[in-house]
Amino acid sequence: MIYKIFRNAEWTELSKNRVTAGAPIDVQDGYIHFSTAQQSAETAAKHFAGTGDLWLAALDETKLGDKLIWEKSRNDDLFPHLYRRLGMEDIIWCRPLPLVEGSHVFPDDLA
Repeated sequence: MIYKIFRNAEWTELSKNRVTAGAPIDVQDGYIHFSTAQQSAETAAKHFAGTGDLWLAALDETKLGDKLIWEKSRNDDLFPHLYRRLGMEDIIWCRPLPLVEGSHVFPDDLA
């Protein structure tokens, strides 16, 4: 599984349009950024610090095809990058990612 953090407006837009090129940073970089379960908390802390109204979407990376590329990024870790639009059909589940006392609370069952 890989994960995408959405701001509320981004998730609302994807829910309505059924497809997205991603957040502004995704559009700028030319691919959609994802994180593994182990990378997600650091991604939230670095890029979404203090931001509420977030959503966490889970995707099965084996179903995204050859447009999903694992590339070195932060700390030389490999991060999944999707070089195509993301559709609602790609998402297995999406849940609120609450901000509690300044920290995002991730589901216990991330794998």
